[in-house]
Amino acid sequence: MDFGMPTLIENKNLGENIALCKELGLQFVELNMNFPMYQLPQLEQTDYLKELAEKNKIYFTIHLDENLNVCDFNPLVADAYMETVKRALKAAHEIGAPLLNMHMNHGIYITLPDRKVRLFGEYREEYLTAIRKFRRMCEEEAEHFDVKICIENTDGYLDFEKEAIEELLQNRLFALTWDIGHSHTCDNVDEVFLMGHRDRLYHFHIHDGLGNKNHQTLGTGEINLEQRLGIAKACGCRCVVETKTIQALRESVGWLKKNF
Repeated sequence: MDFGMPTLIENKNLGENIALCKELGLQFVELNMNFPMYQLPQLEQTDYLKELAEKNKIYFTIHLDENLNVCDFNPLVADAYMETVKRALKAAHEIGAPLLNMHMNHGIYITLPDRKVRLFGEYREEYLTAIRKFRRMCEEEAEHFDVKICIENTDGYLDFEKEAIEELLQNRLFALTWDIGHSHTCDNVDEVFLMGHRDRLYHFHIHDGLGNKNHQTLGTGEINLEQRLGIAKACGCRCVVETKTIQALRESVGWLKKNF
């Protein structure tokens, strides 16, 4: 069972992230495409990244931009995100990254006097058509790649998103990431869906939660970490210790060594 770390904002470059990863005895670094230094031009320096990984005896995973919206109704925007994923898949394959992690984009909502209406839900067929197009593109690009695209839970899957995820999971290229802190802060509303697809769990983001706060140091909150980690182990998942500071990461790795 491998444990890794996220891209930390306190670390100013990849070298600092790698050094911390090695110091803590972790196996991988999640390169986050929300940061300016982990965009496609940098990720496509694949020989350099492979050399770094081999030299330091670690590997990388990739977290796609959280703004990713392959279903945007503006085709120019959607196509840009499609191209981003296509090229990120190729880069992941070339550097030996086993997965891309992605969020489902809720899309825009319209506020009515009595409710909010999500446009992706209102125009569901257009949305699902875009999801199918995305799946086909990924299938064609990654047919011979040993890479997964893992869909992460955030603040509760909406009905149209569950339908979309079912569409994506029709291909084994797609899998699921269980973020246990996100689950905790939305009263575990995604747990039934995730456990209903237990055979597709491939990746975990682990951090503790306290009330409506997540990304807390392991062992300082309310989550039954032993139970969640037991599921991760049983499913053969790797885990990102997704705290946001160096100190919290150090303390969380210490908790893991003591308790797991």
